[in-house]
Amino acid sequence: MAKEQERKGKQRKRNKEKKDNSWQERVVQIRRVSKVVKGGKKLSFRAIVVVGNEKGQVGVGVGKAGDVINAVRKAVSDGKKHIVNVNINKSNSITHVSTGMAGGSQVFMRPAAPGTGVIAGGAVRTVLELAGIKNILAKQQGSNNPLNNARAAINALQQIRSFSSVAKERDIPLEQIFS
Repeated sequence: MAKEQERKGKQRKRNKEKKDNSWQERVVQIRRVSKVVKGGKKLSFRAIVVVGNEKGQVGVGVGKAGDVINAVRKAVSDGKKHIVNVNINKSNSITHVSTGMAGGSQVFMRPAAPGTGVIAGGAVRTVLELAGIKNILAKQQGSNNPLNNARAAINALQQIRSFSSVAKERDIPLEQIFS
């Protein structure tokens, strides 16, 4: 009886591992941060991680811990909590121009023709690649803080709407939007 329960537990674990394989994670930054306390300085690590499945879902997470491995693990779980869905068109790009802001960062995104590739820098490039976008032009403006740039990219991607959702909002047929 106990062996059966143990076997079922292992099967559940294996199934859970199989489910999570579709998610990719990339570390954007690892920083050593310190906090001044009564006894001196307390050192810890802050990790910024982008999590995505390259099928239109992406999230940015931050984790802090005493060692790098735990900080990355916390950042991954935080990123999975903050997943957003991205509307991607047939040419693996976005449907319209979008601007996102976070802190002092501003990210401008523009759709691109097939074959262009991802033209973006730093954390924004990581976010776009893990979202599954293959053709896009993006520009970072303002701050060059990777966390704020990644969050601004997520903000810009959240604002993108599909043609069908706009048609439904306006109560008009889809063909009328294209004409």
